[in-house]
Amino acid sequence: MAEAEEDCHSDTVRAGDDEENESPAETDLQAQLQINKRLFTESSSRYQRKTRTGKRRKARELFLKAVEEEQNGALYEAIKFYRRAMQLVPDIEFKITYTRSPDGDGVGNSYIEDNDDDSKMADLLSYFQQQLTFQESVLKLCQPELESSQTHISVLPMEVLMYIFRWVVSSDLDLRSLEQLSLVCRGFYICARDPEIWRLACLKVWGRSCIKLVPYSSWREMFLERPRVRFDGVYISKTTYIRQGEQSLDGFYRAWHQVEYYRYIRFFPDGHVMMLTTPEEPQSIVPRLRTRNTRTDAILLGHYRLSQDTDNQTKVFAVITKKKEEKPLDYKYRYFRRVPVQEADHSFHVGLQLCSSGHQRFNKLIWIHHSCHITYKSTGETAVSAFEIDKMYTPLFFARVRSYTAFSERPL
Repeated sequence: MAEAEEDCHSDTVRAGDDEENESPAETDLQAQLQINKRLFTESSSRYQRKTRTGKRRKARELFLKAVEEEQNGALYEAIKFYRRAMQLVPDIEFKITYTRSPDGDGVGNSYIEDNDDDSKMADLLSYFQQQLTFQESVLKLCQPELESSQTHISVLPMEVLMYIFRWVVSSDLDLRSLEQLSLVCRGFYICARDPEIWRLACLKVWGRSCIKLVPYSSWREMFLERPRVRFDGVYISKTTYIRQGEQSLDGFYRAWHQVEYYRYIRFFPDGHVMMLTTPEEPQSIVPRLRTRNTRTDAILLGHYRLSQDTDNQTKVFAVITKKKEEKPLDYKYRYFRRVPVQEADHSFHVGLQLCSSGHQRFNKLIWIHHSCHITYKSTGETAVSAFEIDKMYTPLFFARVRSYTAFSERPL
């Protein structure tokens, strides 16, 4: 029995020694498998890349052949080449960019292939500037698509075109219309990226605090990236709460009321602001807030300013008052002595924190301060009452007006 146990123990020791002797070999085998797997992956990706490049090159040749056949009038042959090209690369039409010849009516003989490397097309402005043609030593921003006896806009000098672009932006800073105008052609794209237009827009918003570009690379980047309030819509908040009503006459029940109302704040580039609190829904109120000459009675008018703290938080401070109305003289009681009423001016001081939410930028305002200042005209004394910022002060979210266009009659 003891001899059997010793034999088992010796077999176990030999098996352990065999495992220790085989472990380095197995390790080398695993390492070799990993190397082979990596080489196979690299070779397969290289083969796929080469195949993809060959397909794109073949599709490009077929597509250009189809274009040539179409220009020659052989539409049936062109359709066959188009079909073969799109079977290889479905979006080959968007992979080739053509440059129009000044004298030709067709697509042109030269083309540029859009490579996967986006570094060549990073500076789109420089690329468009290189594509401009020169005729009679005069820079032509654009050319008519079809021949016409009427005068084309490309005949206008650059200075006149830039003045038209400033009218599009206007003093209301309608930069959205400027961006839409840049989609017309390459020449308009270059005019819409003029640094002077964006510099004037930055000065309109931030004043003297934006003299230097640092840390931004351009005026357009400053206008798009630096925190600011938006002018192409209205900031809206909806507040809902439940309050207890009066008890019924028979004392059997007590009603509860659900109260809903909206706050609207509209900013203008020249520092003016409008604020309105009403139960009416945005569909009926927003069109009235497009200009400052609104006839809404309960609207508050005032001025605002932007302030950036050391913690890089942008805040908006506004002082608003009720729109003054001229009271008609009351001749009914002019012969009676009335007790004089102490007149007072009411002004509201509002503090908001500007932040971004979701994919949109600068579309949210959070309440940080709200107070009422009452100044008595007879004594000149001022009484201040601050409101507690509670759940009734819901954040305001920006709503862009789709049909927004600048109403100003002055250029930028």
